[in-house]
Amino acid sequence: MKVSTTRKTILVVEDEPVTIDILTKIFTSKYKVRAATDGKKALEIARFKDPPDLILLDVMMPDMDGYEVCRQLKADDAVKKIPVIFLTAKDEMENEIRGFELGAVDYITKPISPPRLLARIETHLALKEAREDLEKQNEILKENVRLREDVDRITRHDLKTPLSGILGFPDAIKIAGDLNEEQIEMLDMIEESGYTMLDMISLSLDLYKMETGKYRFEPGPVNLLAVVNKICKEMRDEVESRELSIKRLIQGKPAKEQEAFLIRGDELLCYSMLSNLIKNAVEASSAGEQVEVAMTAEESAAIHIHNTGSVPGDIRETFFEKYTTSGKSKGTGLGTYSARLIAETQRGNITLETSEETGTTITIVLPKSTASKKSSSGQNKLQLE
Repeated sequence: MKVSTTRKTILVVEDEPVTIDILTKIFTSKYKVRAATDGKKALEIARFKDPPDLILLDVMMPDMDGYEVCRQLKADDAVKKIPVIFLTAKDEMENEIRGFELGAVDYITKPISPPRLLARIETHLALKEAREDLEKQNEILKENVRLREDVDRITRHDLKTPLSGILGFPDAIKIAGDLNEEQIEMLDMIEESGYTMLDMISLSLDLYKMETGKYRFEPGPVNLLAVVNKICKEMRDEVESRELSIKRLIQGKPAKEQEAFLIRGDELLCYSMLSNLIKNAVEASSAGEQVEVAMTAEESAAIHIHNTGSVPGDIRETFFEKYTTSGKSKGTGLGTYSARLIAETQRGNITLETSEETGTTITIVLPKSTASKKSSSGQNKLQLE
């Protein structure tokens, strides 16, 4: 390890003037030397505006021994990172253990071997410098991450302005008239896609608030079946092109088009969470297979998303952690992470069960349901508290 060419300062704390003279002669060719003959003076020097780079501390001193000096140094945030090497005539194991427990980096016994002492000091100064460099690099990395997140938030925020303008064009074109049904349907699709994109931009800003604990959750009734139906409609082309199917169940029975499965949550959050998870299930399925979305409400409300594929073993433990991805060249590793964040924000939780034999089931548990109720239209509804 290489130490900086700048001369480092060593504080020698020793109550014997003769020993201070000997150590000063050993060090002066390579280091600046400061000296203190008692613990109080040592603390004053260490806490001065130009603190030493290393402290060589005698254990046996009157009034305040080296152990107490070390304890006070390590309790002070301003100087606790200064390496302390104990110097003592004691060689009992318990004394060394006590020194290391207090935060010392080394323990040298008398009589002193100058070459050995210099080698130890050089090593610990090099380690200190390497540690400081690493801490600086970590701070730079943290600042880069903060900067990237700030830029991402600003970019997403700025995207909303031009997108809002785009959303006004479909209605303007319709008002102009002279359109056939197919053209009107295409304009409706453009408008719906635009609003979906606008919602997703808003959601990405909300995810940051969830991470930082600043998101304000205001739950309301959400029909999860309607949300799932919308997702399935948007994914219809991909599902059909891969010869797949998505089966929707409520309480174990095929869901009817106008049936409802109500929870208290946030519709956009539910849409984002389920869209990510259903899309993953579709992508993990082979031609001819079926993805199942089953909703149940017994002691708690739950949505089970099942496909026959299995999650790779190397990411099973970290499946819901940030940036976890496997086998996707364009994967960001944020889909399942955001799903977990959204589930927890809605006072729920999310779990994974996967194996080569049974496939993969992701279960989202939401607030406890009440007894089944009949809607005004006579259809079965499950209302969550």
